[in-house]
Amino acid sequence: MNKKVLYFTNLFPFFDDLQGGSFLTNRLKEMKEKNLSFKVYGIIPDDTVLVKMLKKRSGKKIYDTSYTHFETEGIDYEYLSIKRNIFNVFKERLQREKTFLKYNELIFNQIYNNVKRENFQLIHAHGMYEPPAGLIAKHFSEKLKIPYIITCHGSDVNYKMPLTPQLYIDTFEQAAKVLFVSNAILNKAKSYGYSGKNAVIIPNGVNIDLFKMLDKEKIKQELHFIRKVVGFVGNLLPVKRADKLPEIFEEINQNFETDFLIIGEGRLKNKIEKNCRKKNLNITFTGKLPHEKISYYLNAMDVLILPSRNEGFPCVVLEAQACGVPVVGSNNGGIPEAIGEGGIVVNEGENFEKRFAEGVIKILKNPIDKNFLRNRATEYSWNNITKMEFDIYQNLF
Repeated sequence: MNKKVLYFTNLFPFFDDLQGGSFLTNRLKEMKEKNLSFKVYGIIPDDTVLVKMLKKRSGKKIYDTSYTHFETEGIDYEYLSIKRNIFNVFKERLQREKTFLKYNELIFNQIYNNVKRENFQLIHAHGMYEPPAGLIAKHFSEKLKIPYIITCHGSDVNYKMPLTPQLYIDTFEQAAKVLFVSNAILNKAKSYGYSGKNAVIIPNGVNIDLFKMLDKEKIKQELHFIRKVVGFVGNLLPVKRADKLPEIFEEINQNFETDFLIIGEGRLKNKIEKNCRKKNLNITFTGKLPHEKISYYLNAMDVLILPSRNEGFPCVVLEAQACGVPVVGSNNGGIPEAIGEGGIVVNEGENFEKRFAEGVIKILKNPIDKNFLRNRATEYSWNNITKMEFDIYQNLF
């Protein structure tokens, strides 16, 4: 009998952001190779003009709801939109649980008849954001009489769960399994009262065919780098501690003359550029790059840095290591688990930026064997990661 899984997700690619939810696209490509049938629904807000204006000012993503579905790398995402006005937004803040249950009904009424005919055996939700995909999965599970799984990626537990902890706990406890991308995220969920009895740790993975070791010196010449290169990949936002990049780079440069590379966009970009110019740093900004180009630029780096104030399980750590590049990161969230022995972890505290720079310099002077880094990353291939998830599916069908 052909088994079929129904996916709901808060994290997905969009026509203007192909990298969004790339960890889900990679998972689904592997599941397809395992002959699993599935349907994927991404949940997006259909906001009024006023709400869009407010979101634009705060730097939040705005969706074009004229797109009803999107296909990338052979995976079709169908979008479910929820109409929101300014009144709904304020209700989300004041009466979150009541509002989310209403959103559940809206989604349910949109697709239940279609879903019922397709004979799914399992539901898997990625994310517990707004509205929580996991909560929608729970609702459909009750109606369809089939089990559901939730995967939590980080921000949903770190920032959203504290706002309505009991809603999250109830949803987690009734799931067949709750998958966490790191032990750090699981422990955070437990701190709010979740038992953890049905928890499983399954990290994000890496595309080892895309991220691989290339000719570093050749790439450096092509990019006009003449010194060691320290790089950053990610959104230029406070949660990534991007506001402190100029300070970290200056600390490094005072002790070890270095070229710097920043890949990414975000509302802090202009401020970072201005501060780097003031400090006379030799720095290159690429802006946001397609996923397939990031491997090329990673190979130019001698160290990747990830000083984030919080993370789930950062894929970029494994992507760097797959390219033979060590990582220096903070001890927040799942960063230490992702780095393992493939770099240095710097604890939060006084003089963080100075101590972080010292960790980078230590690796620049004493590089980690690139083959060791590559071998470590291959353990997290998407084939290996999805096999763990597929085994859970098999036990629940």
